[in-house]
Amino acid sequence: MTLPTLPTSIENIDPHRWDSFAPYFTALQEYPLTQQNVHEWLTYWSDLSRLVWETVTWVYIEKSLDTTDVEKEQTFLDLINHVMPPAEMADQALKERLLALEPADLGIPGMNLVLRNLRNEADLYREENIPLQTEVSKLDNEYDKITGAMQANWDDEEKNLSQLAVFLKDKNRDTRQKAWDVMSALWLGQRENLNQIYAKMLKLRQQIAANAGFSDYRAFAFRARGRFDYTPEDCAIFHNAIEAVAVPATRRILAKRRERLGYESIRPYDWIPERSLLVDTFDGAALQPYKNQDELIQGGLNMFNRLDVELGRYFATMAEEGLLDLDTRPGKALGGYCSTLTVRRRPFIFMNGTGMHDDVQTLLHEAGHAFHAFETVQLPLVWQMDAPMEFCEVASMSMELLAAPNLTQANGGFYTDTDAARARLEHLENIITFLPYMAVVDAFQHWVYTHPEEALDPANCDAAWDAQWQRFIPDMDWTGYEEVRRSGWHRKPHIFGTPFYYIEYGMASVGAMQVWRNGRQDHNAALAAYRHALSLGGTQTLPALFAAAGAEFRFDTPMLTELIGLVEQEIETLEAALA
Repeated sequence: MTLPTLPTSIENIDPHRWDSFAPYFTALQEYPLTQQNVHEWLTYWSDLSRLVWETVTWVYIEKSLDTTDVEKEQTFLDLINHVMPPAEMADQALKERLLALEPADLGIPGMNLVLRNLRNEADLYREENIPLQTEVSKLDNEYDKITGAMQANWDDEEKNLSQLAVFLKDKNRDTRQKAWDVMSALWLGQRENLNQIYAKMLKLRQQIAANAGFSDYRAFAFRARGRFDYTPEDCAIFHNAIEAVAVPATRRILAKRRERLGYESIRPYDWIPERSLLVDTFDGAALQPYKNQDELIQGGLNMFNRLDVELGRYFATMAEEGLLDLDTRPGKALGGYCSTLTVRRRPFIFMNGTGMHDDVQTLLHEAGHAFHAFETVQLPLVWQMDAPMEFCEVASMSMELLAAPNLTQANGGFYTDTDAARARLEHLENIITFLPYMAVVDAFQHWVYTHPEEALDPANCDAAWDAQWQRFIPDMDWTGYEEVRRSGWHRKPHIFGTPFYYIEYGMASVGAMQVWRNGRQDHNAALAAYRHALSLGGTQTLPALFAAAGAEFRFDTPMLTELIGLVEQEIETLEAALA
């Protein structure tokens, strides 16, 4: 018996129909499986999984590129309604078949971890959860449609949220306030709709957890996210360390702002944590590093070439193959991401660039994810490429820091020496001020999913969010904007679409600061360790991946004290140079 030949690309795959994949899953299920041929069987399943994953990824990319395209939206809906449910059932059957064989390590690096993860997925699987997960995906699509369609008239021109956000960086405080007011009105105008979407998501997720035998969705989510190396209690330790170290450091940054600008207080249009925007205090216009996508790509390519020729080649490949969509436009979904096209073994970067420095940071961040994908293509099985998300974000955040010296035009980047120093100073301050906001998002979700009945009332969610905000976000005057603050959880897409996926950024920030610390002592050695760690994919445990990159998997107060101290020292050096 032979297995049928798989398509070599998704071009001939109809994403509307399960029939596109069914024969291959059936063949695998019927194929005689023994210890002798399990390697061949696994390789075929891996290649089939690549086809499924790339199909899903590409449909999602196309839908997010234009949320107003009804055909693309229908393709996405057909996929999650008619293809993904039977695909998950078929995948579960294959997992059970493999695990019943109790295969040995097979001599493949990291196979024990792959088997552990497959066993975990198989244990969590419940057929009755498939339609519930489909409904959650539909609700997440509704969130994307609502937020992607938000736009307002600005100087006789319709602008979406990403385009309006440009004015939040304006030197003129009145302009920033006007932009904040316009954007806040858009969000508040959808408050009831977003509350309803979230309440429906909560009910579905609680039922998913109950079906799988868990008392609450947090317990389920920690297992589903493969969090084998830390617990909710470890998250609380991290929250406490942030409160003890990062919050006071943030206060010091804000105090400097007030002093330089002569403000009585920091207002919500002076610091927007969810956008990592903190009012600029330096002379001259706001940083505007590029005018169009081509300029952003060329500057990025120059920076990566200067850092490492092979990394530069990776980025050039993406540009040559049309795998970069970086500019914002009406109807485009919010945010930025990097997704891997597993058949092509290529990454795709999605952004909403508007010509601001934040876009350069986003490009460096997403390029780190892209380089992670390139570094793992040599791994034989698709599951081995699947690194823990906590380390995936080390890949991206470390790249922001490792590439930072190349922001200057002398190194191929975008800026004069003075503006590059401004950009680096802004980035380092954002590393500190991000941690309190991350703690708000994570702590809020711990409350939501351990208080599911209370959280069904959006007023309770508002109060829980506000309580965490008051704990972690210091020294801001929200007079007149209290409802905007209380409903701030609406403005973080992760809370709706990917619950509990946010502490990864905080953990990764701690890892990235350690990579940066090492690079200050020996840049070449730190870069080599970083690339080696990326190449391991998911073949090592999370602490082992951190260690390979030269970092400890620790998030306590002493660790944060050391790292934030180093960041503050570098901030003082840059401030002195700019002065």
